[in-house]
Amino acid sequence: MSRLLGLLLVVALGLTSCSGDDPGTGTTPSAAPTTAPPTAAPPPPEPKRLECRRLTFDEALAPTDSDRIVGCRTPHTGQTYAVGQLRTVVDGHLVAVDSARVQEQVAQTCPRKLAAFLGTTDEVLRLSMLRAVWFTPSLEQSDAGANWYRCDVVAVAGDDRLARVRGSLEQALADAGAVDAYGMCGTAAPDDPAFERVLCREDHAWRAIQVVDLPGRDYPGEKRARAAGQATCEDAGREVAEDALDYEWGYEWPTAEQWAAGQTYGRCWAPDTATTDEA
Repeated sequence: MSRLLGLLLVVALGLTSCSGDDPGTGTTPSAAPTTAPPTAAPPPPEPKRLECRRLTFDEALAPTDSDRIVGCRTPHTGQTYAVGQLRTVVDGHLVAVDSARVQEQVAQTCPRKLAAFLGTTDEVLRLSMLRAVWFTPSLEQSDAGANWYRCDVVAVAGDDRLARVRGSLEQALADAGAVDAYGMCGTAAPDDPAFERVLCREDHAWRAIQVVDLPGRDYPGEKRARAAGQATCEDAGREVAEDALDYEWGYEWPTAEQWAAGQTYGRCWAPDTATTDEA
């Protein structure tokens, strides 16, 4: 998912020209008018913690953001939960704000801070649809002196949309009942072609019920990743089933691309019997 913010700063540079008198007129040349050097534009305001914005899905995936701040009591899609300063000097050299080195700093920092803001653990967070996105100044803002990063939390509502929420998301997962609002559910079994990830408060048939951490720093390969969660997820599915002799379960393991992006775990799935009973 992303990074961004800012009031886009457009710096207009004034051009001045000076001319002396025509030397052929014989008149006394007058002193050329003096002009003050252009004043450097101030950096744009830094973002503040707990500010809310209305981001689109595409905006949440962008590295910079110019969306205006809105009141958190009004419908919004993103809330800032952490703000900090970038380390743009590496080994005595200034690096650009859009360099891989600087962007990696933020990509590692923001996800680590989200669970504490939401009042939960990493495992519960991984079973929810709440995600971290992050933003840095644009090159123009950086040239003007901006040096911040911003971490926002968003609720993913589907494959390409964000949910609108009201109020602050701080400590949103501290209450176990909040899983029903922000939990990760599916429209079908995870191996079904019709499967789509949705918030559990929307119509759904399956629910993510447990995280399977995979060992090691390197991707184990699809075969090992697939095998790693089979027994764990079968046990988890049996535990939540109404009939321990007749039940379904699913396991979703990370791809090599997802592993490289930081998802070093899989998820166990089971039919949501409460939803089935209500239907």
